[in-house]
Parts: sequence; structure tokens; C-alpha cells
Amino acid sequence: MDRRHFIAAGSAPIALGALPLPAAAQARPKDVLVVANEFGPNSLDIHTVGANRPAYGVSWLVYDRLITNGKRTLPDGRVVYDRNKLMPELAESWTMLPNDAGVVFKLRKNAKFHDGTPVTAKDVKWSFDRAVTVGGFPTFQMGAGSLEKADQFVVLDDHTFRINFIRRDKLTMNNLAVVVPCVYNSELVKKNATPEDPWGLNWTRNNTAGGGAYKVETWRPGQEIVYVRNDDWKSGPMPALRRIVQRDVPNAGNRRALLIKGDIDITYDLPPKDFAELSKEGAAVKVTSTPIENAILYVGMNVTKPPFDNPKVRQAVAWAIPYDKIHENALYGRGSKMYGGTSPVKAAVFPQPTWYKSDIAKAKALMAEAGVPNGFETTLSFDLGGATVGEPAAILIQEALGQIGIKTTINKIPGATWRAALLKKDMPLIINRFGGWLDYPEYFFYWCYHGQNAVFNTMSYRNPTMDRIITNARFSESKSIYESMVKDMVQLAYEEVPRIPLFQPSMDVAMQKNVQGYQYWFHLQPDYRNLSKV
Repeated sequence: MDRRHFIAAGSAPIALGALPLPAAAQARPKDVLVVANEFGPNSLDIHTVGANRPAYGVSWLVYDRLITNGKRTLPDGRVVYDRNKLMPELAESWTMLPNDAGVVFKLRKNAKFHDGTPVTAKDVKWSFDRAVTVGGFPTFQMGAGSLEKADQFVVLDDHTFRINFIRRDKLTMNNLAVVVPCVYNSELVKKNATPEDPWGLNWTRNNTAGGGAYKVETWRPGQEIVYVRNDDWKSGPMPALRRIVQRDVPNAGNRRALLIKGDIDITYDLPPKDFAELSKEGAAVKVTSTPIENAILYVGMNVTKPPFDNPKVRQAVAWAIPYDKIHENALYGRGSKMYGGTSPVKAAVFPQPTWYKSDIAKAKALMAEAGVPNGFETTLSFDLGGATVGEPAAILIQEALGQIGIKTTINKIPGATWRAALLKKDMPLIINRFGGWLDYPEYFFYWCYHGQNAVFNTMSYRNPTMDRIITNARFSESKSIYESMVKDMVQLAYEEVPRIPLFQPSMDVAMQKNVQGYQYWFHLQPDYRNLSKV
């Protein structure tokens, strides 16, 4: 199934049947939402080291950003964020300065943090200074939009904030609407900082200092997080939901049973098998699926460690992968195939299929050319948080690699520690998923293929030619030159293949039929601000 047909045929929400709501769902107040996810946040602050994907959702709800994205409705009725439409959030307006010199934001004068402290421009500057200084993911994300230095951020008065641009970068404004540049109650955090921890990261890992639409009422790591609405929120329409109980339910079968019984209202990221079955006619719930833009499920090989430092070994693995079996038995036919295409690359888009497909004979020949005809031993790691796909995929890959002499030991890493394991960049062979928040090919490549210590360059790939292409594409003002550079970066990535694209995954959600307002967001986390129950 190609990407176009997948989007057209497999992605629409399906409101199924006319079955009544389960009694449990009917009895629950309409302003209370109960959610079950596979696992919850490991931190309450996206700026902390190793913050996992659910932690992004906490920051999205608890903190405001200066601006946000608008939304658009697709022809089939799905609602998605609009990358091309920026909307006010904490800033009520902004003005672009002449000659791309910068932007000036006017803050809402009635905005307050959760403790009642007024939000001022000094809080915005402190928050941005923090983001570009703490290092790791937050600082790299800010840099993806040319937000790099504290002296770019200027307080003009209590409610006026300026950003000085250091270069023309089409990603700068969009990057202000992602999760990282959130605004903290600077005085509250500073009270809980130490000389060893000047940005208060140890404190914000377990406490919040925001002014967003929701407050964290309680958090029991590994069990549940409970949000309550901030009734003084001024940065957008008041959410309909007063209270959200988000529980950790690792077992997919249990999440599905809770949904069918009506004990929960919504669950995200159901396994493909369950989701495929729930999508069938007669199901008691409604489901929706959206292809995750700028994202791939991939097999990665650490190019700093023999024998994966040899491109021929990496190509051999790419020809050995049992793609169709993984698609059928791990993804149950869901997701767009990222294999079986042609070379050279002809389209300036990403993701797009590689030219690899299952060919054991070709894989064996490449192993011989690489000087390892008898194979070798290695470890294949995957995230237990995504075990419903990762485990069957790992077993199938283990079997296929065995046919070319590669003996693999499967290593299952708990979801709570997977991000930290990735950041160490010492695993030789992994199955992982990555998606870029900003839907531009060069943004994905900046994160995953740039050699200057890119956070999610999990394979430690370094190639000066690739670095140059990525940088030039980011700042190219010529459409034809830009498109040529995109083709070149994709071609080089697939030739040297430090990561082997398998599929473009989908964002799957299942919910009670009385839940309304679901919207797909680039960060893939629940945005309870838009949801309601009828």
C-alpha cells in the first residue's frame, strides 16, 4: 500500500454502528475524562535530561508558549494542526521587524501563572535563556530554528518581548510553536534552584511552574497523572474538560477491555492488531488513524562500532530485512511501506521508500564483499514501551539475519529508560521510531543525520558532505536548488544506510463515541484542551 492510498483509504475516523455507550461511560461526568496509555511521563518538564514522549504532553498542557498552530479539517473530517498557520497563545500579537531583523511580541496583560503570579516578559526571557543553555534536546531543538544565544532575547517592558534573528531561517517562527519554548514562572523555579543546578531542573522534574490550561493535581510515576483545569487561563478558549485522569496501563489487552467496558474514555497508540479489529464494523467505539508526518520506524546500526562501520555490512542488513513479514505480522497491514522503491531518488520528499527489499542472496554477497562471509554476533535492542510492534519485528529480523550469518541476541529495554539508552549511543543495532516536529525533510535530517552531536543521530553517523547538504538546504532560498538538495540528502542517506527505514507509522486513537474534538498534533500527545464529551 503506497502512502497516497494509505492516507486516502486507511486514515479516516470511523464512527461505527449505533451502539449505546457502555454504562460506565454514561455514568461518568461529561467534564471528566479517563485515559489509559501504555506508559506515562518520567518527568514533568521537557527540559530535563531523558524526558520521554509522555513528558512532552505534560509540558504542552501545563505551560504556555508564545504562539501555537492553527488547525485545519481534512476532506474526510479529520482535524489536524496546520503547520502554515500560527496563532496567538501567551502572546496576543506580534510584529515582524524589517529586513528579517527579528520579531516583537505583545504579551497578554491578564495572563497569570498557576500560583497567581502575573506573567511578564522577564519570565519569557528567562525561559528562553534556559532552553538555549541547558544543553541536550532543548538546546538542540531551539537551535533548529536559529534560536541559539541568550542575547537574542530582549525584554522591552513587562509585556513586550523581542527576539533578534541571527539569520534568515524559515523554521524560526514555526519552532516557537513546538513544545520546548514554554514559559516558566522564573521566580518560582529560581527559588528552588541551587548553585549546582542553576536552572532548577531537579525541582521541575517533579514539580510544575506553569500557567497553561491545566495544572497537575497529582502524579504517581508509573501509575497515573491527574490534571485539573486552570480556570484562570487566558491564552485560549476555556477547555470543556475540568478533570483528566490519565492512567498507566502497560498491557494492551487490558486497555482495550477497559475501553470496551466504558471504564476509560480514550486510549492512544493501541497496538496495530487491536486497532485493526476495533476498526471493523460493529465495534462499540470510534477510531482514528493519521499517518505521522516526517516519521519512520527504522532499524539503526551504530556506525562507530565494527562491523557496522562498514557500509557494505549495513547494506547487507538492509537487503536481509523481512519487510513484508514485519508489515503483516507486526503492523497488521497498517503504516506506509518505506521499501521497494527505486534509485536514484526522484522526489524531493521525506519519508519516501528506499530501493531495498528482501533479497538474501544479495545480502550474502555484500557480507562476503565486506570481509565477514561467516557473519558475526551482535545485540538487537528495542523499546518495551512499543513491544507490540517491536518484539515481533525483532524476532523476524533475528531470524532473517541468521540466514546471512548474523547471530543476534534480543535486548528488551523498559520504556521508561529507552530514551536514556538511546542518548548513550552505544547500542549496536536497534529498532526505533523517530518523527520530526516540523514537517520539513531538512529538519528530520538535521536531527538524525547531522554529525555535530545531533541528539537523535542515534547511529552516530558523520559525513561532512551530508552535514553540508543539510545546512545548505535549511537556508536555501531557491526552490529548485532546495529540492535538488533534498534529493541528494535522501540519496546519500539510503546509500550509506546508517538507519534502514521500514515504515511510516500511524497515530492511532480509540475513544468512546461521545468524545469529540480529537485533533492530531505533531508531538503525538493528548491535547485535552480541545476535547469534550456529549
